[in-house]
Amino acid sequence: MIDGWFIHGHAIVSADDRIAAADGSVPAALRNETDRTRFQAALDAAAVTVLGRHGHAANPNERGRNRLVLSSAARGIERRADAWWWNPAAVAVTDALARAAPGGGVAAVVGGRHVFDLFLELGFDRFDLARAGDVLIPEGIPIFSAVVENLSSAAVLARHGLVAEPDEMLDREAGVSLVIWRQATGRASP
Repeated sequence: MIDGWFIHGHAIVSADDRIAAADGSVPAALRNETDRTRFQAALDAAAVTVLGRHGHAANPNERGRNRLVLSSAARGIERRADAWWWNPAAVAVTDALARAAPGGGVAAVVGGRHVFDLFLELGFDRFDLARAGDVLIPEGIPIFSAVVENLSSAAVLARHGLVAEPDEMLDREAGVSLVIWRQATGRASP
């Protein structure tokens, strides 16, 4: 928990821990309707959705959710017509979250890799990691930078104090499963 906000990560990865192809596009094989329904419900319940500018540009905010977009081009924290924009090098996360979601609650962190890396260091309370077990994207973008160093996403999350709950099969036919990782310290998280 960061000063009143629970930090929840959300991602679907390939069997080799990739979140996108080398060009940044998300392959159709990583899109699963069962996971998408669960994911959208989590975003609907969040006080703010946190993502990078490429993800923001690629995914129009059709539901009008409260978004916090990370960008080195932002001047600190600023309100734009489409979202809150935040430069983490200029403003602390607590200040950015206080502006974007002053009531606290869940901050749903949805990527990309640099965003996941930043919040990995700040501390996730929970990370919902779906996996398309039959999909490989060998030259794709890894979920965390440490995956390039031959660490699995599971190893990275465990190194940062998260513990895996039992694996849940979301879509047996598509080979998509879900593991919820929670902070080992016992912090309560919705």
